[in-house]
Amino acid sequence: MKIAAVREYALGLPDVTEEPHFRHSSFRVRGKIFVTVPPEETHVHVFVGEQHREPALEMYPGFIDKLTWGARVVGLRVALATARPSVVAQLVRQAWESKAPKALREKISTR
Repeated sequence: MKIAAVREYALGLPDVTEEPHFRHSSFRVRGKIFVTVPPEETHVHVFVGEQHREPALEMYPGFIDKLTWGARVVGLRVALATARPSVVAQLVRQAWESKAPKALREKISTR
């Protein structure tokens, strides 16, 4: 999977912007980061909650790892070269839903 596909999917969600975040790129919904992209663009960091994180780690160990901040797990690190596009899209959407205001989540669920 290429970063261009992740970018296209993320930017297709309501109120998403792409902005710099230190040396990374980030996707945000109303200012809240839900995905970051390291400079090499071979991985994405997806900020999903434990209810989505643990099943993904069990089901897709070949391309998903825990993303830690110190000793705390904060999301998932997804290797794009071997990732399934449908899984990445699902994780990106789940991360967006975890940060988007309720009104936006309701707007997209009616599509």
